[in-house]
Amino acid sequence: MVGFMLDELAGRRVALRHRIAPEGAPGPGLTDAVGELEPDGPDAVVVHTRSGPVRVRRDAVVAVREVPPAPARRASRAAVDRLERVRAAAWPAPVVEELGGWLLRAAGGWTRRANSALALGDPGMPVERALERVREFAGRHGIAPTVQAPVDAPWSNRVAEAGWMRAETPGTCTVLVTRAASDGPAPQWPATPGPDWWAAQGEPEPGPGAPAWAVLTGALRPGEQSGGTGTDRVEVGFGTLTGADGTPVASVRAAVVDSHVYVSRLWVVPAARRGGLAARLTGQALSWGAAHGARHGMLDVADDNTAALALYRATGWTGHHRYHYLVPPDPA
Repeated sequence: MVGFMLDELAGRRVALRHRIAPEGAPGPGLTDAVGELEPDGPDAVVVHTRSGPVRVRRDAVVAVREVPPAPARRASRAAVDRLERVRAAAWPAPVVEELGGWLLRAAGGWTRRANSALALGDPGMPVERALERVREFAGRHGIAPTVQAPVDAPWSNRVAEAGWMRAETPGTCTVLVTRAASDGPAPQWPATPGPDWWAAQGEPEPGPGAPAWAVLTGALRPGEQSGGTGTDRVEVGFGTLTGADGTPVASVRAAVVDSHVYVSRLWVVPAARRGGLAARLTGQALSWGAAHGARHGMLDVADDNTAALALYRATGWTGHHRYHYLVPPDPA
């Protein structure tokens, strides 16, 4: 009966009790292994536990039953902080000031991420004083005072306790991760976004010196090449897809930092949606990143964008952590 159940439960998560010592021997004689069950020839099975694979002879199995899927592991605070710093480097603000464990960032108001204070560690002063510094920095650079922080992180909670409130737009966002691997030849993407890329984004191409160029390309200007800008450790590529008539219909940005490829600015024009273009561009971005040394992929999406979350999870992306923005009750 147990042997039949082993075959029936192959590929599922099980709790498997098996004998590890002969009956009557001193010490424990039975133990349990919990994980995905896999056949291992006619005489054994393997249980893939969180601690590693456990091989068990079939004749040592005492009982086996299916159990619910394991709850998702919560990323450690150190892992969250590291990934947030990688994301900050992959989306570089042209003005950055360190405030202890905080990064004050400004980019002329172009995108909230590049114009917020990333709060990850101790700012080296009382939080109330640190928030005053955030206001002062924002005032000097003509941007709104904003703090970005992982949800439920200690410094996020401290900022909220000081009276700052979660911004309604975009609300909470989820950072997703996956493995960066190439399913085929990597695309050859330019290091600066061209007119077609901007057209697919639905935005006019900004003029030379605009903050968008600094954030997207790491301080490059149209026509310049990477190198000598102080951001050589960031490699960027811009992918564009066109329709049958040659019209740009989708575009994406990819940036490789510290073995991660950060996928951002993925946009498909409304008339071309539901045709697989988003999944195609995301796959190309992972291939491009793998060709440039990335082993991991990461992206973020607003939690109320249920269609995008469903797409990414269906193609192998998993949630790592969530973040949000905090603003003062009186932004003036």
